[in-house]
Amino acid sequence: MRRNLTLSELCDYLTSGHYELLPENHPMGMRLVCPEYSRSAQEVTSYPFLSRDRIFAICWRFDEAQNLYATMYPSLNPFIYHRPSGGCMQTQLHTHDYMELGYVVRGEFHQKILGKDTIFTEGDLFLIDRNCIHQDSLTALSTVILFLGIAGDMFTEIMNNSRTTQKIVSFLQSALLKQKDLQQYLHFRPNTGRSKLENCLADLLTELAENTPGTQFIRKGLLIRCFHIISTEYDFTLSKEQRKTMNWLIFEEISQYIRQHYSTVTIRELSDVFHFHEDYFNRLIKNRTGMTYSSYVQNLRLEMAEQLLRNSDKSIEEIADIVGYQNRGFFYKLFEKKNHMTPAEFRKDGISHNIN
Repeated sequence: MRRNLTLSELCDYLTSGHYELLPENHPMGMRLVCPEYSRSAQEVTSYPFLSRDRIFAICWRFDEAQNLYATMYPSLNPFIYHRPSGGCMQTQLHTHDYMELGYVVRGEFHQKILGKDTIFTEGDLFLIDRNCIHQDSLTALSTVILFLGIAGDMFTEIMNNSRTTQKIVSFLQSALLKQKDLQQYLHFRPNTGRSKLENCLADLLTELAENTPGTQFIRKGLLIRCFHIISTEYDFTLSKEQRKTMNWLIFEEISQYIRQHYSTVTIRELSDVFHFHEDYFNRLIKNRTGMTYSSYVQNLRLEMAEQLLRNSDKSIEEIADIVGYQNRGFFYKLFEKKNHMTPAEFRKDGISHNIN
């Protein structure tokens, strides 16, 4: 197995004349490429390996004449399946009982997903849920696609890993894991370079191809790294309904973080943690609460100050400092504007209410 190849070079190597070429009618061919045989039937493609192999890869390479060369790893005996050009133009409608992450290494790839024609260009990714009905085009020119099949329990572990940024995790866990009756897919496009992800995918494909002892741990680590890169360096497109769900989940994440760090949080800090532009937080919070980011944080700080005034014997100066105001005069001004009384009067009023 050759190392230090780019992802494109590695896919070419694994689908060229280095390994056994299967005949066109070989049973494995239908597993790799199932041409359409019915306009209405829907196949369910099952996970092809034992439980210990929880990630697998399928690589398709179309040459300039639309001949398709395909392979799958891990494999005890490496092989290449060749499907000549011509004939059926697309695969059978199908779903998977595993998650599928696809990457267009080279060229352009067409799919019909939930009845809609979708085009993925070089560098694009697509993540397809287990319930999502789709169909692959078999007419690509000079195109290479890498498909990663991820067992459901492995995908859950990856999503629960702390290195996977929350930007996509909440949506994926809700839309793709919990809502089993909801058919979903996500389309990712790079917002920076592609080299970091391609290097990681090349390492993962190499591990799958070599299949040496202990490799399952390395594969999992590499897959975690891939999703971390995707979550920080890729943008994804959503339908209107998906975007509503996504915005609500992100708001929940952000508001929880702000509540935990209300005394020191800054909008730049939120941008660093959640990987969104600073303007996004203002728009999201305004849409959900009617307040700007600054007003939202200010309101949280004053609410906490009110609780401390009622339920502690700390001095007003200590409370101002605790909730994030080093300028005492500014704290008094904001407090009086909100409550129409000074902090001392608020505390006294609370004591008198408790006595009565």
